[in-house]
Amino acid sequence: MNELKVLRAKDYPRMPWKNGGGSTEEITRDAGTGLDGFGWRLSIADIGESGGFSTFAGYERIITVLQGDGMTLSVDGQATRPLLPIDPFAFSGESQVSCTLLGGPIRDFNLIYAPQRYSARLQWLDGAQRFFSEAGTVLVFSVSDALEVKVGSSAQQLGRHDCLQLVGNTGLLEVSSNGACCVIELTAR
Repeated sequence: MNELKVLRAKDYPRMPWKNGGGSTEEITRDAGTGLDGFGWRLSIADIGESGGFSTFAGYERIITVLQGDGMTLSVDGQATRPLLPIDPFAFSGESQVSCTLLGGPIRDFNLIYAPQRYSARLQWLDGAQRFFSEAGTVLVFSVSDALEVKVGSSAQQLGRHDCLQLVGNTGLLEVSSNGACCVIELTAR
């Protein structure tokens, strides 16, 4: 039984980081409360200054700058390329990570997932797109001011940073969009 819902950016709850160095708007997660117990979690973080990241042992992370000039990360002592807007970067949640902002404050988009519980695919799309997915959970995160997303026979309108969430998919699902968005497909192992 597919469950389709639209999550609006204005409704995302804000919570402090594990390390207290900033705050996050949580978009959605599969289960759990607080900062524990989830198999996957999607969020937007506001980073006002350079500094350390929280660790999430047992998880993988994919981070993408949404707004601002960007940042570089130090992951276990190794500097990354400059991470500019809509340029995703993956790293282990167990790594020691700190960021250096390239300009002023940034907003970033984060997928954190437990690879022993879920396989994940994340891709940024722009323009008219159409694809098919067998993933149990499909998330479409809009970075357009107005995005139309069709999932099966249902069409939804998303604003900037809104997210469409479909859980319980058991077949081959057709998904199409007409603007800039991030598509995340999660399948339970």
